[in-house]
Amino acid sequence: MEAAVVIPSRAVLAVVVISLISSVSLVFAGDIVHHDDVAPTRPGCDNNFVLVKVPTWIDDREEDEFVGVGARFGPTLESKEKDADKSKIALADPSDCCTTPKNKLTGETILVHRGNCSFTTKANVAEAAGASAILIINNGTELFKMVCEPDEPDVSIGIPVVMLPQDAGESLKQNLQKNLNVFVQLYSPKRPLVDVAEVFLWLMAVGTILCASYWSAWSAREAAIEQDKLLKDGSDEYLNMEVSNSSGVVEINTTSAIVFVVIASCFLVMLYKWMSYGFIEVLVVLFAIGGAEGLQTCLVALLSCFKLFEQAAKTYVKIPFLGAVSYLTLGVSPFCVASAVVWAVYRRFSFAWIGQDILGVALIITVIQIIQVPNLKVGTVLLSCAFLYDIFWVFVSKWMFHESVMIVVARGDNSGEDGIPMLLKIPRMFDPWGGYSIIGFGDIILPGLLVAFSLRYDWLSSKSLRTGYFSWTMIAYGLGLLITYVALNLMDGHGQPALLYIVPFTLGTFITLGMKRGDLRHLWTRGEPDRICPHVQLQPSSESQHTTTAY
Repeated sequence: MEAAVVIPSRAVLAVVVISLISSVSLVFAGDIVHHDDVAPTRPGCDNNFVLVKVPTWIDDREEDEFVGVGARFGPTLESKEKDADKSKIALADPSDCCTTPKNKLTGETILVHRGNCSFTTKANVAEAAGASAILIINNGTELFKMVCEPDEPDVSIGIPVVMLPQDAGESLKQNLQKNLNVFVQLYSPKRPLVDVAEVFLWLMAVGTILCASYWSAWSAREAAIEQDKLLKDGSDEYLNMEVSNSSGVVEINTTSAIVFVVIASCFLVMLYKWMSYGFIEVLVVLFAIGGAEGLQTCLVALLSCFKLFEQAAKTYVKIPFLGAVSYLTLGVSPFCVASAVVWAVYRRFSFAWIGQDILGVALIITVIQIIQVPNLKVGTVLLSCAFLYDIFWVFVSKWMFHESVMIVVARGDNSGEDGIPMLLKIPRMFDPWGGYSIIGFGDIILPGLLVAFSLRYDWLSSKSLRTGYFSWTMIAYGLGLLITYVALNLMDGHGQPALLYIVPFTLGTFITLGMKRGDLRHLWTRGEPDRICPHVQLQPSSESQHTTTAY
């Protein structure tokens, strides 16, 4: 009776934990091409909005490089720096370039202020005056999409039009007012089809699920062997062991799987609405605590396998408020805490992603090992809810909030931080735009729970890799994630809901194989095969034919 009270409360806690760390479920690489179905288009005004690199030189000395955005109109910019022309900048007079400039232009790039007339008017005036390109200074630090006016006739503009944020434009303006010779190049490099960062992220996600699944299956097999020993001896300790095991592993149910969507959605909206530096600091602290705990759990389990640390792992000391703690745990804990603290302090440095990924992987493995899906029914409900959750907050939320809530939260907009910490990320090494390729914890944990369940079932059923479900489910996850990255690159880095591709692959493969092999009933309800009682197996074969029972 006591265990029946404990399990539901732990299941609720498990759902809360999964919801918090899996609320962001997304692969993302950063947009360089912005498709817009709202802004009016017509011949001569149908460009995609592309980010533009604007490197600068002052008196032949290379200086800052700014990033602008190209207009809906004008010619397409060069994609390679070597093909882009280097031109001198001239300051417009009048500054808004709504009328013919007083200064004579002979192929310069003209720098103008936004306002007083339309963008196309400025571009036409600049082109007629002899400018080779026009840079428009925005009246804010953000970038604004320059479109044609609804009542304008067909547009025919022959020079590039680029908007710069206010701080970049003012910097160029100040140098020009000092009578310095300022030169710029305008080009929009294309992102490589596949970046090495995506390959490493794929390997990291697949490897994490592999490790977590084998750990989970090994623990389940050890527990099953212990049960068999106790049953064989007819020991009363079996019931006590059931209670003790419930404290180590948490099995979620269908209700918990549905509640996950509600809690995760509330947490995501809270992040979106209250995104700030202070709120991110709270998430950093929570992630550091969870990462340290996960790293400690993984290291203790790993080191316990070696004879050198075997005695330390089995020897315990009683500590106030913590209870019995092994000497190995005491020895590992300071290192884990120090690792989390170092990451938190130096998280804004370029190398901090390494620490974030180590802590993140350890946390994910620990969660998949502790929280388990008991059968295929729960796994189906959980992943189906996550599937709908992912699609809604990446795509559908645009209609309600005028932007993708999931993408805004993942980027950490308006927080002063480089995204939230519940992500695995790797720098895009060969991408001219730099940035990071990221994957949310939810894209690993949620399908990982199903993959781990498949391996536990295989081991308890004594199935081989070929005849079991794990290898096929693992391959399906890898293919689903691979398709996600293909879609990501086809969409020019625009964030994709990874579970949109992963769930049909993994869940579809598992259910189809279960139906074909006739195991679906056991997988759906029991989640484990029928096992013969050990004390019955010991009887003579002639007797066992009449008395064999399952439990």
